[in-house]
This record gives sequence, structure tokens and C-alpha cells, in this order.
Amino acid sequence: MTRPVAAPAALTLTQRPQWQALQKHAGQISSHHLRELFAADADRGERLHAEAAGLYLDYSKQRITDETLSLLLALAQACDLDGWIQAMFRGDRINTTEQRAVLHTALRAPRNEQILVDGLNVVPDVHAVLDRMAVFCDCVRRGAWLGHSGRPIRNIINIGIGGSNLGPVMAFEALRHFSQRDLTFRFIANIDGTDFTEAVQGLVPAETLFIICSKTFTTEETLTNAHAARAWCLQALGDEQAISRHFVAASSNAEEVIKFGIRTDNMFSLWDWDGGRYSMDSAIGLSTMLAIGPDNFRDMLAGFRAMDMHFRDTTANSNLPVLLGLLAIWNSNFLGAQTVAILPYEQYLKRFPAYLQQLAMESNGKHVTRDGTRVDYPTGQIYWGEPGTNGQHSFYQLLHQGTQRVPCDFIGFCRSLNPLGDQHHQLMANLFAQSHALAFGKTGQEARASGTPDALVSHCSFDGNRPSNTILAEQLTPHALGSLVALYEHSVFVQGVIWDIDSFDQWGVELGKILAESTATEMAKLNPSIPCHDSSTEALIRHYQQRREAAP
Repeated sequence: MTRPVAAPAALTLTQRPQWQALQKHAGQISSHHLRELFAADADRGERLHAEAAGLYLDYSKQRITDETLSLLLALAQACDLDGWIQAMFRGDRINTTEQRAVLHTALRAPRNEQILVDGLNVVPDVHAVLDRMAVFCDCVRRGAWLGHSGRPIRNIINIGIGGSNLGPVMAFEALRHFSQRDLTFRFIANIDGTDFTEAVQGLVPAETLFIICSKTFTTEETLTNAHAARAWCLQALGDEQAISRHFVAASSNAEEVIKFGIRTDNMFSLWDWDGGRYSMDSAIGLSTMLAIGPDNFRDMLAGFRAMDMHFRDTTANSNLPVLLGLLAIWNSNFLGAQTVAILPYEQYLKRFPAYLQQLAMESNGKHVTRDGTRVDYPTGQIYWGEPGTNGQHSFYQLLHQGTQRVPCDFIGFCRSLNPLGDQHHQLMANLFAQSHALAFGKTGQEARASGTPDALVSHCSFDGNRPSNTILAEQLTPHALGSLVALYEHSVFVQGVIWDIDSFDQWGVELGKILAESTATEMAKLNPSIPCHDSSTEALIRHYQQRREAAP
């Protein structure tokens, strides 16, 4: 299979003339304030926006000019961004370190689409799983799926970690308005026993269904919690046969699923071409479909698909994911921003920043290029955030007057799902006011004019010139959520292409796992006095064991 040709070995990213032109330009633009840019261009707010798949992106408050955009687009062209986009949609093995295709876009492809991996069309298999999920979910939602003792399922607990947890949790919270309210949904991820204990608190095993989400069905945290759930069920129900009525799996390892006691007709398949952090619209989303129903789940897939097609087919200068990704490159590599604040002005999106943390930081937190060469430029910004207006009374002080400039993504909706007086109007007024204040600030002269005493002018002045995007949608529907997630998925990919890194592997996750396994084994040895680690780790283990043994 063909795939885009990487940059010549003799020419690193920072040696490219397009990169060097941007470096020079960044030095020139640093003296320009957003106040000046808006004053010089009365139509700036109308011009610097793009719209697609139900989303409106205003990027006029970024510290850019038309020349900046031209230079960024030239860099994208030099890095063959369009070639990489087409390669991904074709099913080429663009996850080069694992020699895998990257086809989360196939999860929302229509039935008549053809996407080949090793000569086989994967789309029919995707829809076969979606159809089985829909039948199962309808059965549970209408009370026809009975537990071992003949009682209908009322409680659903998703057990998974990483993308097998963050996606389902985020989607459930985001779409809670559309959920079936007589069903209880809970989520377990942490190997800390508290997570399991609190999740099952007050629930009846006879009415509880567990979804075990693990592609390999060997993930330590997930399987530890799965076995705790198994023991919890058996203690109450007393029959091994009960497992098949109270456990289902999203996995690709039928052998291990059967060993656990789950029947394969209750296993929903996953594929190696879909990474965990890109899997919320696969069988990993079974809890989401159970909550909102198959029709709403399909509407969410349609939102994903609309953004996919926009990303694939739209020219770069009006392509939302491309613009978002290139602006992130600009802020990170040329303006020195190390973090991005995700600020949804929508309470239902309270877990969205945490979801984006994994999507962005696990994808692009890499220190070598695709060919293994150490990078000489920053990659992978830190993503964080909280819903507005909560964050305004927490960390916005740093955003406005701190010594670090933090680019912000404001996310808002024109209509509330829960209209209550004029509260949504107030919420959106805060969003618009905050992006305005970050951009334009407040000069000392303006502070004095508003009555600020001279002694406090420096305290009450705001530099401004702090960049932000604003993303608006009509309402937080399943379709809008799909579009929003796909927007960020593809934006992360754009950044990875420019940085020449593999955004779809995660080798950095492995070292801690391996060391944790060996450390747990060593801690259980009969003779812990034989050192196996550095002196700090050994001292910590001794302290832990001494206190643990001394406890009543």
C-alpha cells in the first residue's frame, strides 16, 4: 500500500524553509497586539471563521494575520498533510511503528462504503457489530433482558480504563439529557478498590449488568475489577451460570472472554485498526448506546461522519480540523505556549477536557519522529480545563494575569437543553465576555477612567493579547457531540503530521505497566530485604509494608 513519503532524512522539520519562514514571522508579529489587529481590520471577526458539520469556529482572536495563515498552510503542504489525510481514509498503515491502519473513520462509515484492509472491506463487519449492539440494547432498555434470577436489568456498569473508560464516561455525561432515566449507569476504571466499592454501592447484583471493555481482555486494571465484579455477583447469586446473564464484553479476544464465563454471542468485536482513545463510537460505546438508545447513537455517528467528510474533502484554508491543528502548532512551536485550556460552557461537557487530555497527550506526547529520530522542537501540548462558569472562579485569574500565556478553546451552544429563566443567556454572556477580555485586556488608562485608584492601577490592568478559539453549535445533541469529537480527533492528527510523529501508537504507556508488574511481584517476595530497585523506591516500599503490617 502506498502512503505519503516522509521528509528527506537530510531535511528535518526545523530546517524546512516553511518552518524557518514561520519563525521569522513570529518574531515580527510578537510586537502586534490583538487590539491593533482588530482596529486595522473592521471585518476580522467576520472573515476569520469557518463552519461545517453544525459547528462554527471563530479563530479571529488568535494572534495571526493573513500572512500567518498562508505560511501555516504552506508548511502543511510541505509536510504533505493532504496525502496523509487521504492515506488514513484509504486504510493505509499510517501507524508505522505497529504497522496498522488507522480507521476510526470506518466506525461511522455508511453501509455502502468500501474501506479495504489487507484486501477485505471492513465496513460490513462494523455494521454487523452495530446491528448486534442495537438488538442487545433494545432488549435491555425495554426490560426483556433478564438476569439469572429472572429480574430485568436496572443497573449498568462499564469496566474499562483509558479510552475504554474516558470515552464512555464523557459520552454518557455529555448526552445524559437523552438517557433512559430508569436505568442507572456507573463506570469503573481505577485499580484502587475504592472505585469498585463505590460504583456498586446500593446496587442489587440480580439487576446489574457489567460491560467489560478490553480489546485484549488482558488489561490488568480492567481484569482485576472484572474479577472483583464476578466475585460480587457470585456471592449474591451463587451460580457460575449467572455470569453469562450479568456480563458482556467489548473485546477481540474470544478465548479469554469465554474463560471468564461470557458467551461469545454476548461479545462485541473490536479491531486492531481502532485505537482505544478513538473507540467511543465502536463497541466500547455499548454503555452509551444503552443509555441513549440506538437511534441517538446513530445520530452521533452521523455527526462524526459529517466532520470526517468535511476533513477529507474540504480545502485546507476552510477546513476546521486543519485550521484548529495548525493554530495549535503556531501557538506551541512559534509562540511558546505549552498548554491548551478547554473551556466548555455547558455542564454536560464536564468530562470533555479529561477526554481530550488522553486524545491529545497520548497521541502526540512523543519525542521521536516516525523514523526514530529525536525531535528538536516541542510536541504535544498539555490539555486541561473545566466547564464555565466554574473555572472563572478558579483558574481564570492565571489566564488573565498570569505570566504564562494559555491558548483557550471556548465551546458553547446557542440553545440550552434545560432552559431555566435567562440562565443560559447569562452563561453565554460570560463566554463571550471572557474571550473578549483575554484578547483585549484592560489598559492602565482604561482602569483609571473606570475609577480605579492609582495605587491599584497595575493590579487592575490586563495585558490581553491572549489567544482563543470559540466553537459554537446550535445545541448539544448526539450529532453535535459526534462532530465536536471528530473535530478534535482530526486536529490532533494534523498536529502529528506536521511534527512527523506517529499519533496512533502509545509506547510510553508500557514502561510503567511493566515496572508495576515486576514491583508487585517483588513486594510479595518472602525476603523483601534483597534490593531490586533504587534506594528511594526501596525505602518507599519498606515504609509502605511496615505501616501496612502495623495496621489493625
